This record gives sequence, C-alpha cells and structure tokens, in this order.
Amino acid sequence: MKDKEVTTPPEDKLDFKKIIPVFVIILIDLLGLTIIIPLMSFYAASFGANATTIGILGAAYPAMQVVGAPILGRLSDRFGRKPILIISQAGTLLGFLLLGFANSLWMLFAARILDGLSGANISTAQAVISDITTEKNRTQGLGLIGAAFGLGFVVGPVIAFLSLSASGNNYHVPAFVAAGFSLLSIIMTIVLLKETHPAGKTISLTSRKEISLALFFATLKKPMVGFLLILLFIYQIAFGGFQQLLSLFTLNRLGLNASGNSIIFVWVGILVVSVQGYFIGKWSRRFGETWLIRFGLAMLVAGLLLTALTPRIPPPWYSQKAVTAELSGGRNLPGETPPTQHLQINVPSEGKKGLLGLGWLLLAMVPAAIGGGVLQPSVNSLLTRKVSIEEIGGTLGISAALLSAANALAPVLGGALFQTLGSSAPYIFGALLCSVLFLVSKRAFSHPSAD
Repeated sequence: MKDKEVTTPPEDKLDFKKIIPVFVIILIDLLGLTIIIPLMSFYAASFGANATTIGILGAAYPAMQVVGAPILGRLSDRFGRKPILIISQAGTLLGFLLLGFANSLWMLFAARILDGLSGANISTAQAVISDITTEKNRTQGLGLIGAAFGLGFVVGPVIAFLSLSASGNNYHVPAFVAAGFSLLSIIMTIVLLKETHPAGKTISLTSRKEISLALFFATLKKPMVGFLLILLFIYQIAFGGFQQLLSLFTLNRLGLNASGNSIIFVWVGILVVSVQGYFIGKWSRRFGETWLIRFGLAMLVAGLLLTALTPRIPPPWYSQKAVTAELSGGRNLPGETPPTQHLQINVPSEGKKGLLGLGWLLLAMVPAAIGGGVLQPSVNSLLTRKVSIEEIGGTLGISAALLSAANALAPVLGGALFQTLGSSAPYIFGALLCSVLFLVSKRAFSHPSAD
C-alpha cells in the first residue's frame, strides 16, 4: 500500500531550495517591469501618440530583444548564467532611469530600446531553471518563472497604483520606483545566485557559426523543435497583442485610466499565479506537455473572443472629463513643455454607465490568462527535451528571440488594426490565429517525434 501512495518519485520532485533564490530574484526584477506595463500606453498618449505610434513603441523593446537575446543566450552557455543575467539587469536599470527622466516621446523610445538590447533576463532565468531540474519536473520549474511574472502582475500594478495616487498621476514616479526594484534585483543576483551551468559543458564561441543565422535555421530543422518554435512565434503574436494593447482597449472601451488598468493587471496576475504556481505542475504530470499546449490554445481562443465582445459600458465612477484631463495636459509633469492638448484615443461618453463592461472583461481574462499561462512553459519544457544539454541555453535564446520578434510584430499589427478597424479587431485576429494553430497541432503532435 505504501508504494501505491507514492505518486511522484523523489528524483522527480522539484528541489525548491534551489529554485527559491531564482524565483525571488526574477520576482524582484519583474516588479520593475510590471510597474511600468499598465501605464506605458498612457505615458505615450500623454505625449500625443495615437494607437499606431503606441503599437510601435510597444514593439521597440521586443524588437531589440531579437538582436540581444540569442547572443546573450549563447554567451550564457559559454561564460555562465550569472554574469549574463547581471549584464541584462544593468541594462534594464538604465532603461528605467531614462524612462523616469523622459520629457518627450523619443525618450520613451530610447528607454525601451536600451532595455531591449540588454534584455535577456527571462531567457537566462529559464536556462538556470533548466540546469537545476530534470525532464520530469522541468515544466513545473519553468512554470514558476511564469508564477513570478504573475505575482509581479499582482504586486507591481498595486505599487504603480499607490505611486500614481501619491504623486497625482505623475507617470515619472513609477518609472523611478521600477528602477529601484531593478537595482535591488542586481544586488540580490550578486549575493544570492550561484552559478548553475554544468561544469565542463561550456561551448566555445571562437567559431562564428555558434551565433549565426545558420544555427537558427539548423535548429528549426530539428524534429519537433522547428514546429514548436514556429507555434510559439505565431501564438505569441496573438497573446502579445492581447497584453500590449490591453491598456488601450480598456481606455477606449471602458474609459479606465492608468490606475484602473492597474487593477485589471492585478486580476490577471492572480490568475497566472494560480495556473503557473500550482495547476501547471499537476496538469503536466497528468496530461503531458502536448495536451497542455492544445488546451492553452483553446483557452486563448475563448479569452480573446470574449475580450473582443466586451460591451462599451464604463463603470459607474467613470468621468470622461477626468480621464481626458489626465491624458491631455491636466497633469503638471516636470519638463513637459507644452503638455499635449489633443488626445488621440477615443474614450467612452458618459451616457451609459454600469458594471456589465468591467464584469465581462474580468470574466474574459480567466480563459485568456489560463491559455497564456500554460503555453510558454509547456512549449519551452518540451523544447529542452528535444535538444542536448549543451544546446539548452542557445535553444531557449532562440525561443526568447522568436517571442521577442512576435512581441515586436504584435503591437505594430494590432495597433494598425485597432486604429483602422476598431478596438476589437486585434483580438478577433488573434483568436483566428490560435484557432488555426489548434487545428494544425493535432496532426503535428500525432507524429512520433512529439513523444
């Protein structure tokens, strides 16, 4: 009877003593990011940016990651995870400082470009997790990075809300707070993180082929690896557009300002923490990664469609005058000369108010967060099982680069759809993309190489 009671062998259980330092470091690092995310669209709108320009701003950071992430991923295979993680965190710190001092739209672009070029935080953290986990518990380990992201979305937007409230909606203040958290993450990495890359497994970078397009295409040709990377790229166009345009969508559809959006992101964070911190480990052991990936796609389709259908009914406390003033010159920001007088994003009228719109959106976030929460760790876990240990860092770097490329394309495409066809268009388009992936994945995962 005792043997039957043991459902998970000891060697398959996650070693939380090794994971916790990485989790805490990434959480602190992500707090900086999640403080900024809810208000970036409003920050840009306050300088007169329209939906297309805001989409391009959203693309600046991930576009630069396309350049930096694969190189830093391979360098982490050569020189170790810790020094590369510190370098990427330093770039993030400088980017947040520049964001805090921004007094024009071009400075917002410069800040995101700088952060993106050095931004290998997540891919390097994924490599650390892969170093200290086994094939049996890797999905759960990688899921904890997502849980840290989700917890960051709970705490970060709360900090953003408090700093905005204390400063009279001064968008510079949250940027400086984010810089403080970024500095703390650097200190914690130096003090707490031990190098995890296996001794003797470093690669030589003397050959130019170690970092090249040839290596990228060779990776795409590997059985199942290529399909997983393409799947990841396409679904992230849908999910990346969902994430980066959500603040604009809620502004246009519900009239939520930066503080109001912080609450939405808190709700999404709670959902992601629940999925990636608890459920994903159980689901992956019971059903496997291929089932999780198809399940995630189905949930994402449902969430995107429900979001697109959100009624344009602002909440009872909505004030069109107050929101317009906040975004078009009602704020007294240092260095803003003159404040923009022409808001480019349409906000709802005050003719009809109620809780239906907000309640509908919060419900739509449930399948959207579940889908987005299970997909990336499941795909990356399956990827690490298809390559050798020497290639894990590089493969995850390519994965991160494709995610960044998708995140760069998503807001540009979504912003154009938003401005030309309406705020629902990006979400309907994303749902169609994920529906196609769901159908194609059934055949791909029936192939023997999927096991």
